[in-house]
Amino acid sequence: MQLRVDALEGHLAKTIAPLYVISSDEHLLALEAADKIRRAARANGYSERDVLTVERTFKWGELLAANQALSLFGDKKLIELRIPTGKPGKDGGAALQSYAKDLSPDNLTLITLPKLDWQTAKAAWVGALQQAAVYIEIPAVERPQLPGWIGTRLAAHGLSADRQSLDFIADRVEGNLLAAHQEIQKLALLHDPGKLTFEQVHDAVLNVARYDVFKLSEAMLAGDCARLVRMLEGLKGEGEALPLVLWAVAEEIRTLLKLKSGMAQGRPLGVLLKEHRIWGPRERMMEPALRRISLPTLEGAMRDAAQVDKMIKGLRAKGFAGDAWDAMLQLALKVTRG
Repeated sequence: MQLRVDALEGHLAKTIAPLYVISSDEHLLALEAADKIRRAARANGYSERDVLTVERTFKWGELLAANQALSLFGDKKLIELRIPTGKPGKDGGAALQSYAKDLSPDNLTLITLPKLDWQTAKAAWVGALQQAAVYIEIPAVERPQLPGWIGTRLAAHGLSADRQSLDFIADRVEGNLLAAHQEIQKLALLHDPGKLTFEQVHDAVLNVARYDVFKLSEAMLAGDCARLVRMLEGLKGEGEALPLVLWAVAEEIRTLLKLKSGMAQGRPLGVLLKEHRIWGPRERMMEPALRRISLPTLEGAMRDAAQVDKMIKGLRAKGFAGDAWDAMLQLALKVTRG
């Protein structure tokens, strides 16, 4: 059974299932969901706890043994199985299918996984877990949703803030929900319930962004120049490898060029998106980006990417001044502005 994470608390108040699966890349939200299940387990008499982590040397017999082992004191047991890679392998997949078919009435099992890629999500072991478990897939909180998410979390502490303040917090915690959670808790400690001023938020919130090179494409596709500049400056300050940054940007430009060229030949965008395996939030951003960015701009950007590559390698490049990071910024802004 599929369950939304916001319905988990209500579900646990009524019943407790023998098997739960949490799948997410949002570590804070996955941890909070797992904590709710652990609290419910303790309240229902699951006083023992076994924690198993699937690593290279993990033996799947350990899971089956934990499920079959009787408690010394006759207590019910919580078994946690953590699969950090989301790839249990052939033996693991078979073990999970077998496990899902033979759940012990004396145990509650909690399996945690990262967000599964589209190919893994079709595996037989995933289907078996989805059939047997309460399956909770927690989606990522994307940048446009982040101010609203922060506002909801502030409201839980009796606090509110205007949109400018929410955007300010979102900018400072780029891609880091745990940092956002910590800043919200700090604001709750510093201020009484009520509406926060921008000055209060500004003075309290630190810059705790976690810049991700693969999120640069989001800023480019959205045409968000301010976010792009902030992310590139952050990546530079964190010592990110410039060749990796160029590769990520060039790959997005190459994809846009293929889509734009295909559309110029009269091919439907929907067909092209499927052909290039583009889906999810990125798929929704493509159409407005392709309307904004011209074919000559993309062709020029690909040529510029080759020149930036030369600069990174210490060679002379045409059309760029300054250092390689400046050239990288000029290239990315060309696409962002369209």
